[in-house]
Amino acid sequence: MERLAIVGVGLIGGSLALALRRAGYCHEVVGAGRDRASLQRALDMGVIDRFELDVCSAVRGADVVVLATPVGVIESVCRSMRGCLGDTSILTDVGSVKAAVVQAVEAGLGRLPTHFVPGHPIAGRERAGVEAAEADLYQGRRVILTPLPEGDVTAALAVKRMWEAAGAQVENMPVAHHDEVLAATSHLPHLLAYTLVSSLSRLDEQEEIFRYAAGGFRDFTRIASSDPVMWRDICLHNRDDIVAMLRHFRGDLDILEKAIAGADGDRLLTLFQRAKQTRDRFCG
Repeated sequence: MERLAIVGVGLIGGSLALALRRAGYCHEVVGAGRDRASLQRALDMGVIDRFELDVCSAVRGADVVVLATPVGVIESVCRSMRGCLGDTSILTDVGSVKAAVVQAVEAGLGRLPTHFVPGHPIAGRERAGVEAAEADLYQGRRVILTPLPEGDVTAALAVKRMWEAAGAQVENMPVAHHDEVLAATSHLPHLLAYTLVSSLSRLDEQEEIFRYAAGGFRDFTRIASSDPVMWRDICLHNRDDIVAMLRHFRGDLDILEKAIAGADGDRLLTLFQRAKQTRDRFCG
């Protein structure tokens, strides 16, 4: 790859740039965004070679353009690059929802480029910003690509190879299925963590509660320190699948409450054993 343009040089985009640099996979990295100070930090850190505040200037002549902005601004970003994205330039993204991104790209550009390959790296941490970027963030992690039926096969292969060069394991998945699966495995856990911390913060004894919070509480709620803007956008853009998962989970909470209220030890033990066995099988 001769030139990579990253729109939104934060944790995800910055880590990709560092990984590709380390692999010797990319000759030049151009950063784009609205925050000059943040882009200057990325330049000082060696994450990018130069930056542009004008998206159009940044993507012109790029082999690959990565949209690493919050999902909520992708449409406006794409509108800004109309007429500047080359016919052979490959466009991809890192959003945690895919159907909404596809719609945003089409609305912003006025069309769906055949070289557009939606993607989602299943990696990250609660810290945000380019200062948190690390070259090994994607090492051994999964990246899901959701190539569109009308998309160019060569472009999809190029994006796959890019992520593999960054150390990731790449899998393909249909757009709708991605959003359904991620609502369960990523979106729901984040919402539970946010809601638990918010709920406890409204108790009268909140200072004492948080003072004596043990390691389990800290582990479970770590992701509640994630970027609130990003997660607001995810909720708004994958709301149907998320609401379905919340309703499913609410039903299980009702079952748990009834078992505890009724002192049903057998039911509780069955629930906990099944949960332990499942987690040990898939996460152990």
